[in-house]
Amino acid sequence: MRKTPLINALVTAGLLIGTPLAHAAGTLVFCSEASPAGFDPALYTSGTEFDAAAETVFNRLTQFKRGSTEVVPGLAEKWETSEDGLTYTFHLRKGVKFHTTDYFTPTRDFNADDVLFTFQRMLDKAHPFRQAYPTEFPYFTGMSMDKNIAQVEKVDPQTVRFTLRTVDAAFVQNLAMSFASIQSAEYADKLLAEGKAADINQKPIGTGPFVFSRYQKDSVIRYKGNPTYWNPADVKLDNLIFSIATDPSVRLQKLRAGECQITLNPRPAEIESLKGDSKLQMPEQPGFNLGYIAYNVEHGPLGKPEVRKALDMAVNKEAIVQAVYQGAGQVAVNAMPPTQWSYDKSVTDAPRDLDEAKQLLSDNGVTEGTELTLWAMPVQRPYNPNARLMAEMLQSDWAKIGIKAKIVSFEWGEYLKRAKAGEHDIMLIGWTGDNGDPDNWLGTLYGCDAIGANNYSRWCDEKYDKSIKEARTLNDQAKRTSLYEQAQRILKDQTAITPIAHSTVYQPMSTRVKDFKISPFGLNSFYGVSVE
Repeated sequence: MRKTPLINALVTAGLLIGTPLAHAAGTLVFCSEASPAGFDPALYTSGTEFDAAAETVFNRLTQFKRGSTEVVPGLAEKWETSEDGLTYTFHLRKGVKFHTTDYFTPTRDFNADDVLFTFQRMLDKAHPFRQAYPTEFPYFTGMSMDKNIAQVEKVDPQTVRFTLRTVDAAFVQNLAMSFASIQSAEYADKLLAEGKAADINQKPIGTGPFVFSRYQKDSVIRYKGNPTYWNPADVKLDNLIFSIATDPSVRLQKLRAGECQITLNPRPAEIESLKGDSKLQMPEQPGFNLGYIAYNVEHGPLGKPEVRKALDMAVNKEAIVQAVYQGAGQVAVNAMPPTQWSYDKSVTDAPRDLDEAKQLLSDNGVTEGTELTLWAMPVQRPYNPNARLMAEMLQSDWAKIGIKAKIVSFEWGEYLKRAKAGEHDIMLIGWTGDNGDPDNWLGTLYGCDAIGANNYSRWCDEKYDKSIKEARTLNDQAKRTSLYEQAQRILKDQTAITPIAHSTVYQPMSTRVKDFKISPFGLNSFYGVSVE
């Protein structure tokens, strides 16, 4: 339907909540693919929530330079590390304002109290705010930060000191990640006093470049440019709108019609057509990602490595990559991408052998016709553009060795919630690196502490865990590499996962969009971005 001038006026005024704003000056519309479960980045591990909150509403003490893995100052202007690597002192930026909205007006600037609240809430299960709003922090605990941070102290209003129990070579990078977004202690106190602690996850207050305005599930999220942002050069938009469309064909249609200026995750079959559209630009870069199969080792026969190996040996990766990624992916053999330092090139796949796979199943008591659930993601992600098709191909592969795979799916938030609880037998999932450090793969995805968070295999190996935890405490990259290579070989031998592919990332957008940077971490950031 063509918009009349009246409709455009109403949209500009924000009165038609479900209609994406497309053409107003200083407005950028992003066609996103899913509704966020909430707006408190500490509670989640998905890019959907990180895009909708961490990359808009919030800042962190340290941040990644746009389009890079380089760490730069954020809410901390500078920091020092003690000689023993256990103490980090952060000097906070002065004059930073928290957002003023129709539900909160701050009375002071950002200071050390906000940093203390942010981290003590995650560290202390008896924290008053956590008691009022019972929550878990899967990323924080999955990286063992709850165990390693011994103390967070307020040295003075503009200085905070973290003391660690053991050296964490990636600590500064970790603090730049979405889950470490800084909350307002004053806002938290207000919510606590009003008995509305849960509002922190639905009505966010941060210091970021965009101020949350309103959210209509499965439709739209609206933000305003932050007029008091501490780095004014980063705020070039008056309005930022997430137009939510789960169907990739709908997102593409909106992009071509000018109803949004940026979308994500095009289907591989659409890439050449998009590249040929004179109204669009199509930057690309090798993906720092992995799409993989996770086997829940707590479920029945999947607890045996030999059974997992049989399933792994039956997978026709080449056919899947050709059909699902259509030239925009490369076969994966290891648990992280080859561009990650410490990647072990000696790790290889076992040959595809259906007869050997059948024998392994038989030898381990798995009878022909055994049924297992195979969970397929309902959304496109950079690491998996078509999970349903991949699941159907796996279903066919495993049928050849006598396994009946029942394909299951849920809404994305429910999918992740149920998977973290371990309800699946086998699931399709993936990862895009968050900080450039190997621990973000080998610890975050497969470590014992990550069970219930991002370790969807629920696999825990004592020798593996010892290697990755020791590596985390070292600053010598060669020594860390040796330990990580050892861990990769253990993981491959135990077949906790089957790596499928690394994909190329394409970012379709209007030629009107200026200075958008593709994130190596798969995030969508709009600070510093403008629309002509």
